[in-house]
Amino acid sequence: MDNKIKQIPTKPGVYFFKNEDETIIYIGKAKNLRNRVRSYFQQRKHQSAKNISMIKRITDVEWLVVRSEVEALLTEANLIKKHQPHYNVSLKDDKSFPYIRITKEPYPRVFITRNIIRDGSKYFGPYTDVMHLRRSLKAVHKIFPVRSCDYLINNESIKAKKVSLCLDYHIKKCQGPCEGVVSEKSYADMIKHVIQFLQGRTKETEVFIKNHMELASSEMRFEDAGMYRDQLHAIGRFKDRQRKVTADFEDRDVIALAKEEDYGIAVIVRIRNGRITSREKLSLRNLDESDAKIMETIVSRFYLETDFIPKEVSLPVAPENQDELVSWLKEKRNGAIHLSVPKKGEKAKEVRLAFQNAKLLLGEWMINRKKRRELVPKMISQLQDDLQMKVPPRRIEAFDISHLGGTNTVASMVCFMDGKPRKSEYRKFKVKTVDGIDDFASMREVVFRRYKRVKEEGIGLPDLILIDGGKGQLSMAVSALRELGLDYLPIIGLAKRLEEVFVPGQSEAQSIHKQSPGLILLRRIRDEAHRFAITYQKQKRTDSVTKSIFHELPGMGEKRVQKLLSEYKSIKKISELKPEQIQNALGFPDLIAQSIIELAKDSVSS
Repeated sequence: MDNKIKQIPTKPGVYFFKNEDETIIYIGKAKNLRNRVRSYFQQRKHQSAKNISMIKRITDVEWLVVRSEVEALLTEANLIKKHQPHYNVSLKDDKSFPYIRITKEPYPRVFITRNIIRDGSKYFGPYTDVMHLRRSLKAVHKIFPVRSCDYLINNESIKAKKVSLCLDYHIKKCQGPCEGVVSEKSYADMIKHVIQFLQGRTKETEVFIKNHMELASSEMRFEDAGMYRDQLHAIGRFKDRQRKVTADFEDRDVIALAKEEDYGIAVIVRIRNGRITSREKLSLRNLDESDAKIMETIVSRFYLETDFIPKEVSLPVAPENQDELVSWLKEKRNGAIHLSVPKKGEKAKEVRLAFQNAKLLLGEWMINRKKRRELVPKMISQLQDDLQMKVPPRRIEAFDISHLGGTNTVASMVCFMDGKPRKSEYRKFKVKTVDGIDDFASMREVVFRRYKRVKEEGIGLPDLILIDGGKGQLSMAVSALRELGLDYLPIIGLAKRLEEVFVPGQSEAQSIHKQSPGLILLRRIRDEAHRFAITYQKQKRTDSVTKSIFHELPGMGEKRVQKLLSEYKSIKKISELKPEQIQNALGFPDLIAQSIIELAKDSVSS
């Protein structure tokens, strides 16, 4: 490792620690990459418990040089979000926060999304309170005649009359851009007010609508005036839900953090025009770092994707690398921004209010965790004791392989929660890389595919993995988990012959009483995995029997195969034909007719 460290440049950048399976376990940034990486391997007695554990697992380090410390900050945040390394602070649901998106189109749409597409669209959020999010979007569609359809509408589609006016236009919920009833400029002006509204600047919207209402009234367009009046009432009702907290009208976010053990809750209170417009929360794990470092993580990850950044952010402590954070946020919002740590006055009260919220939410979270631990079924508790596990195996995923003489090899995965099957999470697998009879290799492939996807999609990991088989199948499954950096997951094998339970690293079976409720549960789960695999294997076998050999030919869909077999009842008969006979009788192209006859001849001769 010393030689590798000497090769690291002394420039700003991002570094990646990897374990023996080439899995990234930690991502960090540094002003001086070499000095920062070297510091982990010096004075280990002063390292935190998390760092000591991580350093033991580091087998390689890679790095990425960037142009500035600001770019390093942004790159680190993006890469942590993408890879979710085991030793970085874990920000719960970070991958799937919802946003309100305003599309980059001639006539923009406004809707909720969890997928960020950087095509010029604007994103407002993230929202962790989905009720507030839906209420905000409902208010937008109540107040503004924003189109709700998904069509691409531009000058070409309008001229070609590809889209017709719908009911929304006739009930005045849409201005009819699909047929060019509203100009692009007029629609864009309306979208500007939507943006102001989402930013909490409702006063400008109220003035705009009130002016239109008075104009409509003076021109005796009373129906339009009534519509504007209803829009003003909708804004008033939306504002009534927002608590007034301050006399100054500066927009700001207030962030606070409450911690217990390695858990934490961060609360972000959004204040717009003197009113609390929303309260967001982030659930955090793995908090073995200073408050300043955690605050840097919260700020960088929360504002990573959004276009919804205020001029001021109040914090309980100054974040690490504050200058870099400010530079990045300033560029992102295209305007000045101030990160403050108020000690007295109204803003300090707001931080204390946010902290009280965070503390209450954390207490609620910890109580729920305790309740979940307490409400463990006896069968699960017994299994925990039988296997000497640290936590109860509430979620168990079990695998089985099935084939018929090495053909149509398939696998099943069943999921049990608290001892009960959760059939919505059952999965079927076609074994793709193994030929013939090789249950060991098949098990490795399926386990690897399952947990590679789990890791990529951020799905919850099981408390216990059950393999139907003995030491051979178990060792192959462990090998797959090791390649993914998930070999810390509890995994066992249940051999069919003597109902013996094997664990990795031990040659002898576990001594579990045959009538133990824990072992009975394992048998039940194993039998369900076997039943599910057999059912799928039978289905595949039936499909392969009923499927004609002619389905394999390019250009031979279901209809052509049926037409061919209706005309000629046997493969032998087809093998005796000439291509022009099939062409004349069925109208098939010459190349397909030739391929059909060649395949039939090969089949008959074999």
